[in-house]
Formats: sequence, C-alpha cells, structure tokens
Amino acid sequence: MIDFINPEYIKLSMMNSNEAEEVIKPILVPNEKIEVAFRTVRDKVIFTSKRIITVNIQGVSGKRKDYTTIPYGRIQAFSVQTSGTFDLESELNIWISSVGKLHFEISGRYDVQNINRLLSEYVL
Repeated sequence: MIDFINPEYIKLSMMNSNEAEEVIKPILVPNEKIEVAFRTVRDKVIFTSKRIITVNIQGVSGKRKDYTTIPYGRIQAFSVQTSGTFDLESELNIWISSVGKLHFEISGRYDVQNINRLLSEYVL
C-alpha cells in the first residue's frame, strides 16, 4: 500500500472510528486509541495515539491484509495544505527518516488542521 518510490496516493475520505477499530483491533497495544481514520474503496489509513497504521486489503475476498506501521517518532517533518473554495481536497505530506515521503490527499470537508495538531502533539 505505501509506495515510497512513488509517493502519490489515492484520495482518502473520512471513516467511522468503530469500523476502523474492527480492522486494526488485533494489532492495537494497551492504551492505544484511534484518533482519526480514513479510507479508500478498500484500504485504510488510521492515525492512533501511538502511530499511523495503513491497511492494504488484498485479494478478491479481502481476507488478506497488509499492515504497515509508521511510529510517530520516525517522522522527520510534515506539511498540511488546507482545501480551498473550489479545490476541496486537503493534502498531507509526511517525511519519514530512512524511508521517504508519503503524500495523502483527503477529499471532502475534513478540517485537515486536526491532523496538523495531532501530528504536532505526537511528533514534536
């Protein structure tokens, strides 16, 4: 799911936290909570209180899943671009040490400044 060679990413939309918990419940550690969650058609990007988790749903049945964890401590820098009047997508760029850059586009009216505050709290 995360392609560090080609950092362009499919547009994400908001996802219900209860649905996100069902997907990642087996890998959550004690006292870890979901802060915000996004989805594509099948894949998920979930920001928790400890890390960013991406879930790549594979196969026809969707039973095969690839989980990638990005600890907040590995993030070197991030940038947030808010949506405009006509451009409704917000953008989030994250640079991860020794790995590369991730680019997320968030569609809809989600206030991306919430992610800015979240990353600031956990990264700084």
